[in-house]
Amino acid sequence: MDITELADRAALKELVDTVSILADKKEVHAEVQLFTENAISETFAGSMSVLRLKGRKEMEEAFGNFLNDFETVYHLNGQQTVTINGDSATGTSYCLVTLIGTENGKKMKTTIGAIYHDDYIRESNRWLIARRVGNFSWQEKRELQ
Repeated sequence: MDITELADRAALKELVDTVSILADKKEVHAEVQLFTENAISETFAGSMSVLRLKGRKEMEEAFGNFLNDFETVYHLNGQQTVTINGDSATGTSYCLVTLIGTENGKKMKTTIGAIYHDDYIRESNRWLIARRVGNFSWQEKRELQ
Protein backbone atom coordinates (compact mmCIF):
# COMPACT_ATOMS: atom_id res chain seq x y z
CA MET A 1 0.00 0.00 0.00
CA ASP A 2 1.49 3.36 -0.99
CA ILE A 3 1.11 6.77 0.64
CA THR A 4 -1.58 7.89 -1.83
CA GLU A 5 -3.77 4.89 -1.04
CA LEU A 6 -3.27 5.44 2.69
CA ALA A 7 -4.30 9.09 2.30
CA ASP A 8 -7.40 8.08 0.31
CA ARG A 9 -8.38 5.48 2.92
CA ALA A 10 -8.03 8.07 5.69
CA ALA A 11 -10.08 10.60 3.68
CA LEU A 12 -12.85 8.05 3.07
CA LYS A 13 -13.00 7.13 6.76
CA GLU A 14 -13.17 10.82 7.66
CA LEU A 15 -15.96 11.33 5.09
CA VAL A 16 -18.11 8.57 6.61
CA ASP A 17 -17.42 9.78 10.16
CA THR A 18 -18.18 13.41 9.26
CA VAL A 19 -21.53 12.44 7.70
CA SER A 20 -22.43 10.74 11.00
CA ILE A 21 -21.23 13.64 13.16
CA LEU A 22 -23.24 16.16 11.14
CA ALA A 23 -26.34 13.93 11.43
CA ASP A 24 -25.81 13.80 15.22
CA LYS A 25 -25.68 17.60 15.31
CA LYS A 26 -28.69 17.80 12.97
CA GLU A 27 -26.62 19.93 10.59
CA VAL A 28 -28.39 18.35 7.64
CA HIS A 29 -27.52 21.00 5.05
CA ALA A 30 -23.80 20.52 5.72
CA GLU A 31 -24.27 16.74 5.81
CA VAL A 32 -25.80 16.49 2.33
CA GLN A 33 -22.96 18.56 0.86
CA LEU A 34 -20.81 15.45 1.45
CA PHE A 35 -22.90 13.67 -1.20
CA THR A 36 -22.68 14.33 -4.94
CA GLU A 37 -25.33 16.64 -6.38
CA ASN A 38 -27.40 13.73 -7.73
CA ALA A 39 -26.47 11.11 -5.16
CA ILE A 40 -28.79 8.21 -4.38
CA SER A 41 -29.59 7.26 -0.78
CA GLU A 42 -31.62 4.11 -0.23
CA THR A 43 -32.56 2.54 3.08
CA PHE A 44 -33.62 -1.03 3.70
CA ALA A 45 -35.15 -2.56 6.84
CA GLY A 46 -34.32 -6.21 6.42
CA SER A 47 -34.99 -6.92 2.75
CA MET A 48 -37.67 -4.22 2.36
CA SER A 49 -36.81 -0.87 0.77
CA VAL A 50 -38.26 1.81 3.04
CA LEU A 51 -36.81 4.98 1.50
CA ARG A 52 -35.17 6.01 -1.78
CA LEU A 53 -33.94 9.54 -2.32
CA LYS A 54 -32.17 11.22 -5.22
CA GLY A 55 -30.19 14.42 -4.92
CA ARG A 56 -29.19 16.72 -2.12
CA LYS A 57 -32.52 18.54 -2.00
CA GLU A 58 -34.58 15.37 -1.42
CA MET A 59 -32.04 14.07 1.08
CA GLU A 60 -31.93 17.32 3.04
CA GLU A 61 -35.70 17.46 3.37
CA ALA A 62 -36.11 13.78 4.31
CA PHE A 63 -33.13 13.62 6.69
CA GLY A 64 -34.20 16.86 8.40
CA ASN A 65 -37.80 15.73 8.85
CA PHE A 66 -36.65 12.38 10.25
CA LEU A 67 -34.12 13.84 12.70
CA ASN A 68 -36.58 16.45 14.00
CA ASP A 69 -38.45 13.63 15.74
CA PHE A 70 -35.50 12.98 18.07
CA GLU A 71 -33.86 15.01 20.82
CA THR A 72 -30.71 12.88 20.74
CA VAL A 73 -29.07 11.33 17.67
CA TYR A 74 -25.87 9.36 18.10
CA HIS A 75 -23.92 7.38 15.50
CA LEU A 76 -21.02 5.15 16.49
CA ASN A 77 -19.06 4.07 13.42
CA GLY A 78 -17.05 0.88 13.52
CA GLN A 79 -15.19 -1.16 10.97
CA GLN A 80 -14.88 0.01 7.39
CA THR A 81 -13.47 -1.62 4.28
CA VAL A 82 -12.83 0.23 1.02
CA THR A 83 -11.70 -0.65 -2.49
CA ILE A 84 -10.17 2.27 -4.36
CA ASN A 85 -9.94 2.47 -8.14
CA GLY A 86 -8.50 5.85 -9.15
CA ASP A 87 -11.13 8.53 -8.54
CA SER A 88 -13.84 6.09 -7.53
CA ALA A 89 -14.17 3.70 -4.62
CA THR A 90 -16.61 1.41 -2.91
CA GLY A 91 -16.90 0.76 0.79
CA THR A 92 -18.79 -0.98 3.53
CA SER A 93 -19.07 0.47 7.01
CA TYR A 94 -20.85 -0.61 10.17
CA CYS A 95 -22.70 1.82 12.41
CA LEU A 96 -24.62 1.65 15.65
CA VAL A 97 -27.32 4.34 15.63
CA THR A 98 -29.07 5.52 18.79
CA LEU A 99 -32.18 7.71 18.57
CA ILE A 100 -33.92 9.15 21.63
CA GLY A 101 -37.28 10.87 21.39
CA THR A 102 -40.74 11.06 22.91
CA GLU A 103 -43.58 8.82 21.76
CA ASN A 104 -47.02 8.98 23.36
CA GLY A 105 -45.59 10.93 26.30
CA LYS A 106 -42.83 8.38 26.96
CA LYS A 107 -39.10 8.83 26.35
CA MET A 108 -38.07 6.08 23.94
CA LYS A 109 -34.64 4.86 22.85
CA THR A 110 -34.25 3.17 19.48
CA THR A 111 -31.00 1.39 18.67
CA ILE A 112 -30.28 0.31 15.10
CA GLY A 113 -27.52 -1.88 13.70
CA ALA A 114 -26.76 -0.42 10.27
CA ILE A 115 -24.47 -1.51 7.47
CA TYR A 116 -23.77 1.07 4.78
CA HIS A 117 -22.64 0.15 1.27
CA ASP A 118 -21.23 3.25 -0.38
CA ASP A 119 -19.99 4.29 -3.80
CA TYR A 120 -17.56 7.21 -3.61
CA ILE A 121 -16.39 9.65 -6.28
CA ARG A 122 -13.50 12.09 -6.07
CA GLU A 123 -14.69 15.48 -7.34
CA SER A 124 -12.51 18.61 -7.24
CA ASN A 125 -9.91 16.69 -5.25
CA ARG A 126 -12.29 15.62 -2.44
CA TRP A 127 -14.22 12.42 -1.85
CA LEU A 128 -18.04 12.48 -1.88
CA ILE A 129 -20.67 9.79 -1.54
CA ALA A 130 -22.37 9.11 -4.88
CA ARG A 131 -24.60 6.27 -3.66
CA ARG A 132 -25.39 4.98 -0.19
CA VAL A 133 -27.43 1.90 0.54
CA GLY A 134 -28.17 1.55 4.23
CA ASN A 135 -29.24 -1.82 5.56
CA PHE A 136 -30.86 -1.59 8.97
CA SER A 137 -30.12 -5.17 9.99
CA TRP A 138 -31.80 -5.02 13.39
CA GLN A 139 -33.60 -2.57 15.62
CA GLU A 140 -34.47 -2.45 19.30
CA LYS A 141 -36.85 0.02 20.90
CA ARG A 142 -37.40 0.47 24.61
CA GLU A 143 -38.67 3.01 27.08
CA LEU A 144 -36.07 4.98 29.03
CA GLN A 145 -36.76 5.28 32.73
